[in-house]
Amino acid sequence: MQRKTLIKTLAATAVLALLPALASAQAYPTRAIKIIVPAPPGGAIDTLARVVGDKLAVSMGQPVIVDNRPGASNNLGTDVLAKSPPDGYTIGIVGGSHNINKFLFKNLGWDPEKSFEPIVYTHVVPLVFAIYPQIPAKTLPEFIAWMKAHPDQAKVATSGRGSAQEMAAEMFRMASGAEMLLVPYKGSSAAHPDLLGGRTALYIDTISAIQSQVKAGNVRAVAVSTLKRTAALPDVPTADEQGLKGYDANTNGGFLAPAGTPKAIVDKLNAEINAALKLPDVRAKLEGAGIEIQGGTPQDYAAVIKSDLAKWAKVVKAANIQPD
Repeated sequence: MQRKTLIKTLAATAVLALLPALASAQAYPTRAIKIIVPAPPGGAIDTLARVVGDKLAVSMGQPVIVDNRPGASNNLGTDVLAKSPPDGYTIGIVGGSHNINKFLFKNLGWDPEKSFEPIVYTHVVPLVFAIYPQIPAKTLPEFIAWMKAHPDQAKVATSGRGSAQEMAAEMFRMASGAEMLLVPYKGSSAAHPDLLGGRTALYIDTISAIQSQVKAGNVRAVAVSTLKRTAALPDVPTADEQGLKGYDANTNGGFLAPAGTPKAIVDKLNAEINAALKLPDVRAKLEGAGIEIQGGTPQDYAAVIKSDLAKWAKVVKAANIQPD
């Protein structure tokens, strides 16, 4: 009898302890929500944060503030997010480097899985193999042949350490067997002038950043990096189609909350963001920028993160990249 009484008392105590958190989750939000973007304004995740944030401000009835925290290969803003209170009032959106940096930096201070609660998988941005248009190559196999014949000119621009573009270039090096020199830049705006001027031969860039140059004829798109063609450049075949079987690289990401954020709050944010991603004007803005919209449950995004971590671990090991 005493044992049953003790069990009931413990159960009642546990329920009482949960009541404040449940009440807080039901009332959420009661003040402004901040979205940390660990990158400068203008890129894919910044665009997503602003477009989706505007809709959340309306649907959730509170201001939504976008806080850009670029620096340290996107690690600076991500570290701020990881150490923020787990109350739903500071969330963040991350891109492809989130699942790469674990293998490139020794002392991150956060873990891509353990330090966060996935909210929703928002996007995939295909990468485009954009070459200097004076190179006499119309297809990816022709370009690989040109690189092998001109190893001294085979310079490939990347967006710097930890970027999806750098990892895509490493995958290309291994898949093609061509010798190449990877030249790091601080993003697309810094890399484009050298590509347009022929000082680099190739830049595997996000479609959102490079498609205007492709359509203007300033660079030649010879492949896209995903297994399926992209609607933004439907006539450009994939690398897989052109002989690099299984080649699949992109920059993707979604919204995260600090670890320990109550499930009820995560689920509410998931529902609100999924609803925003389905709105016609949101889809038009994002798809027009070359961003392929995803969506789904927090568990779906957790699975994507786990899969990406496994993929990039293999690439880093095969390329013998040493962490800083």
